[in-house]
Amino acid sequence: MTKGKAIRRTLDSHTIKHINKTIHPGDCVLMKPSESSKPSYVARVEKIEGDNRGGNVRLHVRWYYRPEESIGGRRQFHGSKEVFLSDHYDTQSVDTVEGKCIVHNFKSYTKLDAVGNDDFFCRFEYNSITGAFNPDRVAVYCKCEMPYNPDDLMVQCEGCSDWYHPTCMDMTAEEAKRLDEFNCHNCLTEDQKKLHDSHVSTRSADMKA
Repeated sequence: MTKGKAIRRTLDSHTIKHINKTIHPGDCVLMKPSESSKPSYVARVEKIEGDNRGGNVRLHVRWYYRPEESIGGRRQFHGSKEVFLSDHYDTQSVDTVEGKCIVHNFKSYTKLDAVGNDDFFCRFEYNSITGAFNPDRVAVYCKCEMPYNPDDLMVQCEGCSDWYHPTCMDMTAEEAKRLDEFNCHNCLTEDQKKLHDSHVSTRSADMKA
């Protein structure tokens, strides 16, 4: 007598015993990388399947790519916890799951009081074949015209409300943190501009000495 083939069925949830966590479709998970030296892979669970005996559970996932895994590589404005939602779908054993994580949208991430090890953010979708991003452009800030990196300190001008990197405004991060208010060069009065330019010249001379 031959044993019948197990019927696959879609599960609403599944408790992963080795991490003591229950996952549902739509949850984000950390998955075991191909090499131990690499960081955990990040994926979104699209569907959970198991056999009618409750075993052989597999996850249909959609991968998030880290910036260094993309065709263009990591750029200056990419945050350390930034990931891109790719068009790369896959099926993985539930045994490869290392834990659950949260992939926030960009706005929610920037409002976190504290960023945990399992917090990530996503502001782009990524085409793994062409290397194209959606959206293909985002708002830029400062006179360097770079997108916002939430890891970098920025100061807001009281006059025009634009945001600037302290280093682009000839300030150190420590100086920026001590400011009661900040005005960019375009919003300074003439007297303030002279005082600012004198301060920058003095500091440059000190650095050369």
